[in-house]
Amino acid sequence: MRLRSARQDDFEINVISLIDVMLTLLMFFVMTTTFVQHSVMKVTLPEASETTTDTQRDALIVMIDSNSHYFIDNNEVLNPALDTLKEAISRIGGDNRDRPVILRADAMTPHQAVVTAMDALAQLGFVHLSIATTRTRDASGKEPARP
Repeated sequence: MRLRSARQDDFEINVISLIDVMLTLLMFFVMTTTFVQHSVMKVTLPEASETTTDTQRDALIVMIDSNSHYFIDNNEVLNPALDTLKEAISRIGGDNRDRPVILRADAMTPHQAVVTAMDALAQLGFVHLSIATTRTRDASGKEPARP
């Protein structure tokens, strides 16, 4: 007579549900992480003698860095072709063509990149365009006093 069972149960850990939880957490962190931030992009604005500080809250911002890379409201346009730029502007800018547009180009940006952005905006029908600048500094490095 045998008192012990001949069969021993193997202990297994089911990891399928743990993998599902880990993939869900991974997706959550990927979707909530901001990869490109406005403050990270370094754009040195050109100088002008008079600036207007009237910025609209709902303005569409088109940025061009010194390497002619385009950014529409912090979203980089990977292909600098005119058709791709127009598609990105219309997708992010929406249907409101009366929306003001602020063009922020680096001081060392080639002139052709700025003209291409202005051409794309004009072909899409945007008419309220502002070009962002900084105030001119005098010889001592100080900004001139405002009247």
